[in-house]
Amino acid sequence: MTEQKQNNKLLLVDDDEAFLRVLGKAMERRGFDVISSTGIDDAVAAARELVPAMAVVDLKLDKESGLDLIPLLIEINPDMNIVVLTGYSSIATAVTAIKSGAADYLSKPVNAGDVAKALSGESQRQDRAEEYSPMSVERLEWEYIQKVLKENDGNISATARDLGMYRRTLQRKLAKKPVAE
Repeated sequence: MTEQKQNNKLLLVDDDEAFLRVLGKAMERRGFDVISSTGIDDAVAAARELVPAMAVVDLKLDKESGLDLIPLLIEINPDMNIVVLTGYSSIATAVTAIKSGAADYLSKPVNAGDVAKALSGESQRQDRAEEYSPMSVERLEWEYIQKVLKENDGNISATARDLGMYRRTLQRKLAKKPVAE
C-alpha cells in the first residue's frame, strides 16, 4: 500500500498560484498525491523530503527557469517522470527540456487529462505527427529567435546584435505569445 502511494506522488511547480491550485485539485481527483511548489528552492526541498515519482514543471518560474530544476529533480530521483509545461513553447526549449531529462513537453493551455496522459507515457506526439503541416513564416521566425536567444544564454542585447535588429524590437517580439503552428 505504501509502495502504491509513493508511486502516485506528484510534484507540481508553477509560479501561478491559481493555476497550481486548480491543476492540483484536478490531479488529486485523478488519484495523484499532489505536492505543490511555486519556486525552485521550495520544489527541491519538497522533493528531497517526499521523493515524488513524477513532476510537472512550468518553464518560466517568475525570474527562474524550470529547465534549471529538471537536473536537480533527477539527481533526487533518477527515475522521476518529468513533464514541462509552458505558455511560450519553442523547439529550442523543448529540445533542452528533453535532453535535460524531461519525459514530455506540453504547451499551455493544457487540461489535467493531457497532463495525466503525459505522466502515464501516453503522449499525443504521434497523433500530432500525423497532422503535420509546415510552419508559418511567423512561427519559423519565433523558433529562430528562441534558438539564437538560447545560444546567447538569454542575453537580449547579444541576441539582438546576432539577429541584426534593435533590442527594443526583439523585446516586443519576445513579449508576444508564440504564433500558433
